[in-house]
Amino acid sequence: MIQLKNIRKAYQTGYNRLEVLKGIDLHLKEGAFASIMGSSGSGKSTLLNILGILDEYDEGEYRLDGKLIQGLSQTEAAQYRNRFIGFVFQSFNLLPFKTAAENVALPLYYQKVDRNERHKRAVEYLDMVGLADWSDHLPTQLSGGQQQRVAIARALITQPKVILADEPTGALDSKTSYEVMEIFKKVNNDGMTVLIVTHENDIAAMTRQVIRLRDGLIESNGSPVAATPNTPGHD
Repeated sequence: MIQLKNIRKAYQTGYNRLEVLKGIDLHLKEGAFASIMGSSGSGKSTLLNILGILDEYDEGEYRLDGKLIQGLSQTEAAQYRNRFIGFVFQSFNLLPFKTAAENVALPLYYQKVDRNERHKRAVEYLDMVGLADWSDHLPTQLSGGQQQRVAIARALITQPKVILADEPTGALDSKTSYEVMEIFKKVNNDGMTVLIVTHENDIAAMTRQVIRLRDGLIESNGSPVAATPNTPGHD
């Protein structure tokens, strides 16, 4: 599903060149449930942006479902994102003036799905995350956990092959975080590939594979060990 070979990425800031990814090799099979961990500056957010076709890489090869992702136009990149990838962010990224159902339905608008069909499917996906009764509420009327559930429903409604989640539990308390992770577990059990960036050891321990980055390289890649106490971390 996801194949990375010697991926390198650097940023130029003034006279300085910062090499963020220094040769990433990674293979995630369809149906993988993995987490990416690493300290600030390790490159995990850059890696997620490349996987999400939000940023280009400088060297190497990235194949998504067998397709080489390289040199795409903005239109082509958007098409592949819409077809293959669903995004979930720490800050939810919901439109405050639209209801939960309207936020969930938004990706279908860009796919030119009929308005009534959009609403029907949005309510179905809100029901999947336990929020059917909240479909007419605005984000400001929802708790943080409820807003994240709306964001997950929005990511799922296009039936992507891959979910990329960037610190999806970072703004939530422990109980709500575990409830959100149970949703990810469920969609993964249904066959969807899920990749989560996190700095929380207990969240990573709930996935089946933990990829640890250090200084732009993969330090380790394997099964999670038992959850250990959280340590502060940012990216």
